[in-house]
Amino acid sequence: MYNDDDLNMAIEAGIFSVADVAAFRQSVDASKQSNLVDEEHFKLIGGFNDIFIVIACGLVLFSTFSVLKDLNTSLGYMVFATLSWGLAEFFVLKRKMALPAIMLLIAFVGSVASLSHSLLTMSTSQGAIIAALLSASAAYIHWQRFKVPITVAVAVIAAIGLVISLLRMIFPEIDNNLSPILFLCGLAVFSLAMLWDASDTQRLRYRSDVAFWLHLLAAPLIVHPVFAGLGIIQGDQSVFSMSLVLLLYVLLSLISICLDRRVLMVSALMYVIYALSGLIDRYGMVGSSFAMTGVLIGTLLLLLSAYWHRVRASLVQYLPDFIQNSVPKSKA
Repeated sequence: MYNDDDLNMAIEAGIFSVADVAAFRQSVDASKQSNLVDEEHFKLIGGFNDIFIVIACGLVLFSTFSVLKDLNTSLGYMVFATLSWGLAEFFVLKRKMALPAIMLLIAFVGSVASLSHSLLTMSTSQGAIIAALLSASAAYIHWQRFKVPITVAVAVIAAIGLVISLLRMIFPEIDNNLSPILFLCGLAVFSLAMLWDASDTQRLRYRSDVAFWLHLLAAPLIVHPVFAGLGIIQGDQSVFSMSLVLLLYVLLSLISICLDRRVLMVSALMYVIYALSGLIDRYGMVGSSFAMTGVLIGTLLLLLSAYWHRVRASLVQYLPDFIQNSVPKSKA
């Protein structure tokens, strides 16, 4: 299976010309009656061999850790991190395998965080701060070497953990007021995703893959604090609170359409299903609320998918020029 990165490398190697690749992409667009930009491709799996390698790497990593942890837990994490990096040198840097790259990145950063916890004997807050710092540093070092798109999102998660840990240490009472902080973090992550997206509006480079994972992270960070702030998680399923969640999802959906990023909608989908199920429960359809919600949401998503280009073209034309220049061109 070949992707845009492979075609770009072929251009750089002089195998194909830029015009040939452009003509090929236009031909694919015409045959699928769609735009390659609109397909929202991202690297996840290249074939079953990716799954095979992930299973093999997992067996090696966790079996080695299981043997060494009986001798010394910290030694086990150190070897786990070293093996994760070494396997990435071959399967990521040389073989360019997507799924093993994601797995080995998470294994490396996770083992570094676990190693910090096993070595530290200080208070929980200080330990969390150092663990977050080391995790962010590990993600940064890994990015410099391997450029795995999900790495930026992992580093952002570590950075958010660092911010929250610092605030909890300075203001211990802040545990009851984390929702506004998470909401602001969600907006910051969304802004960062837009920067990556705007730098690759044709979505031909790895930068759009980086934006994909950041958008996937941003949506729940924005929606979950609203859920918590309205008391829905605590059981306050009033019609007003559920309606606010649905309105937020509609707004998120409009943004998703304008940006041509379905991942924003999918990332927050469970929240709207929960909210809509609660509304249906309020009107006496308790036994079938989830099924009714599934039918309604599924039908709406299918209709939106069928008319995605038309809906998007009608929305994008009203956006300011500087925003239109930062998103993929619409295709009616």
